[in-house]
Parts: sequence; structure tokens; C-alpha cells
Amino acid sequence: MPKISAEDKNLTVLNIFTTDAPEKQESLVGAMREIVDAAAYPGWMTSTVHAGVDKPGTANFIQWRSRADLEDRYNAEEFEHRTLPLFGELTTSIRLLQNKIVYSGTQSGDKAEISPARGDYTVIAVFGVKENNQDQLANALGPKSEHLNDVPGYVSHTVLKGIAARGLEGSFVISYSQWENKEAFDAYQAVAQDDRPAARMEAERITNSLLTSVDFNTYQVVHTRAAGE
Repeated sequence: MPKISAEDKNLTVLNIFTTDAPEKQESLVGAMREIVDAAAYPGWMTSTVHAGVDKPGTANFIQWRSRADLEDRYNAEEFEHRTLPLFGELTTSIRLLQNKIVYSGTQSGDKAEISPARGDYTVIAVFGVKENNQDQLANALGPKSEHLNDVPGYVSHTVLKGIAARGLEGSFVISYSQWENKEAFDAYQAVAQDDRPAARMEAERITNSLLTSVDFNTYQVVHTRAAGE
């Protein structure tokens, strides 16, 4: 199963699609599974397909050897004339987000893992931010959020710094977190302001002062495959 670590120097891509109906989500997942199962692109390492839970949509967490390998994939005739038009028919938005992992922490202390077998409740948030504040926001979302280790049901939290994008204007930072279940995440979100630890309050204060937009959805991992499988 794919593992996530800030020590890895490979390119991490999050392709996030939104749609307006559950049946279109099913079609999206099916199309993504077919592409992942047939993948044999030079430099492609892993793909992990996520199905939207709270809102219809999908996310594909992809690991590439390099940006050059990804751009070769984007420039291929199949991608331009088959893949993008297919997804365009099923989606209301397409964001192809290239990233560098800058922080990854887990409750266990091991590397974060993503797999359908785990059953994690996954939260992906995309934060818009001015370019000169990108590193500060990533720090607030990452190292300053180690208070999560004391939260029941928390599994892992990864922060990704955006380096390029299609379908999204401006700079961005992504938070990818895993929880044991929806109840654990909802309970964390529902903690009253007065009851939140000081470290959380400070991290949230910095985050709120820097972000220019935020969009998130929750997901269940439904399929994964690595090169050579």
C-alpha cells in the first residue's frame, strides 16, 4: 500500500473532481479505476482512488517520480483527447494539483499509509493562500498541529505545499488527514472554543489569518495500485 512521508522527494499529485450527483460519482470512480488498473506510464508510481462521502466527488492521490514524467503524461494524446473529455462530461470541476509533502505525522509514529483495507475516514482540504504566506500556512497546518496526537480517533495528518496546478488559480496548501471514523472527526470539529487546547487555538488563529479560501470534502479510499502490480 502507498506510504506518505515528508522524507520522500517524489512528486505527489492530488486530482480532485467534483460532481453534482451520486450516480456521476459512481461513474467517475469506475473510470478512474480503469485508468489506474491500466497505468503503465514512465515515472508513475502509485494511484489511490477516493470516493466522496459528504459531497459527491472523487480524489486521486498519485505518486510520480518527477514533474517531467507527469508532464509527459499530460502532453500525451490519450490524456488530452480521451481522459480529460471523459472526466469533463461527469464533473462540475477538475483540479489537478502538484505538490511537495512538507509534513506528515501519525498517531503511531510510523509512516502514513493509504489503502481501502484500512477503512479510514479521510478529509482533504485545499487552502488558498498568498504565495508569500504559503510556507507560514504550511507550518501552521503541520508542525503547529501536533496537538492532534492527543485527539481520540486521529490517525494521521499530512500537509502538502502546492507547486503547480491545472484548474486552480493562485498558491495553495493541502491538508490530508485520516481518522478512524466520521464520529471521531465530527467530535474534534465540535469541541467548543473555550475547551480547545492553547496549541490548537494558536494554530487555528494563524491559519485563519493567512488563508484566502478553503474547500474540503471527506472521502473513503476505494482502490489503489502501484507500478508493477
